Amino acid sequence: MNEQTEQKILWSVLITSFLSLIYLLKKPPIKDWLLVYFMNGFSNVFIDAFFVSKNTLSYPTRLFPKILKGNFLFDFVVYPTIMVYYNQVTRNDSVWLMIIKVFLFTIPMLLIELWAVQHTSLIHWKNGWSWKHSFISTTVKSLLNRFTIGVIRKVDSNMNHN
Repeated sequence: MNEQTEQKILWSVLITSFLSLIYLLKKPPIKDWLLVYFMNGFSNVFIDAFFVSKNTLSYPTRLFPKILKGNFLFDFVVYPTIMVYYNQVTRNDSVWLMIIKVFLFTIPMLLIELWAVQHTSLIHWKNGWSWKHSFISTTVKSLLNRFTIGVIRKVDSNMNHN
């Protein structure tokens, strides 16, 4: 796939993600969703920067290549938006249901990443990185994100009731 087509894909994903985020943020409690979004995006940027610096991942075609070496689009737009949705659909779920539902998010993300690795220059895996690393890391990070917001909600609820 040529770089011009890949750039069009990136811009389409950016626009779609922002439109989705606007829709998702209309559901209360907005402060929870903003916290999920920024907590996820902030941690993604640091984690991705680490793996890029270790030459494990690279993003030859990316938005803002002169500014960032990481994948700004996925780190700070796509994945945080997906996590807002995941947190919304698991808001009142038991731990086991949250764990089951996380796979409804991480498996499609993995399939898209596999396609991108095989057919584009949007992402390259290096130095032993494989689909297993991507799948495990996004699943664990998604669950940690969800459990963290659950703890914050519980603490906030206890503070407001005392």
